[in-house]
Amino acid sequence: MSAPATTPTSTAPAKAPAPPAGDSVNPAAHIIGTAVWRAFRPLVVSAVVALVVWWGFLAAFEISPFVGKTPQAVWAYLVTDADAAANRATIAEPLGVTLQHALIGFVAGMLAALIVGGAFVASSALEQSLMPIAMLLRSVPLVAMTPIIVLIFGRGLGSIAVMGGIVVFFPALVNVVQGLRSVPPTSRDLVHAYGGSDLAVMRRVGIPTAMPAIFAAVRISVPGALTGALVVEWLATGDGIGSQILSAIGGFRYDEVWALIVAVTATSVVLYTLVGLLEGLVLARYAPHRLTR
Repeated sequence: MSAPATTPTSTAPAKAPAPPAGDSVNPAAHIIGTAVWRAFRPLVVSAVVALVVWWGFLAAFEISPFVGKTPQAVWAYLVTDADAAANRATIAEPLGVTLQHALIGFVAGMLAALIVGGAFVASSALEQSLMPIAMLLRSVPLVAMTPIIVLIFGRGLGSIAVMGGIVVFFPALVNVVQGLRSVPPTSRDLVHAYGGSDLAVMRRVGIPTAMPAIFAAVRISVPGALTGALVVEWLATGDGIGSQILSAIGGFRYDEVWALIVAVTATSVVLYTLVGLLEGLVLARYAPHRLTR
């Protein structure tokens, strides 16, 4: 008696159903969108908080409308008044000078922080010798050091670079050192195993690992550079927004005073936001997992 015939069974795995076209999500676009939102969210929050504090400050202290200008008054001065174009030109010229001074101080301070931070990480003895001196100098008010700085470097680019660099240097140094020290020992040993020097470790592993800390230092330093520029303009150069504010106060031009303050504050917030946007795009490219935290 013959055995009954059996039908062969297929062992090929069944295909999973394709997801609907409407549910597909581009991961790169989602990560970049997250980075952009993370960057611009502080801008929106800062604008709302600043307006609330502005109105609340004027109302709480009952400041005279002649001295304390509301956001509506500043808006009219810059946008809707008949001479608003001339008013904006009055603001734009010193703002450009202040931005140049801030850029000089920012570059000087960040470069010094990167160089000194790398030296500190490479030599702990050097850090133990010089870090206390750096912290001691940080505790001295910049206003107290200004006469000596002006006497040595004059009232030109030298004083701008030194005074702006001092404001930027110390906070950036702490972040840079902390970031460069966060290199995993296994990564350092791997570079050494392939014959890499300490400089190769710094270039190939240290700086990429320290990028979040470096960006944090840049975010802190951008408003600090503007502050340093205002100080140097008040006390040394006699131009830019720092000097213009003093001139406007002396001439009782309070609309101009408040417009100048709003301009430099808004510029600081926008620059901070742009740095955050750049950081988000870099992390989206090289470390997207950090954006999901």
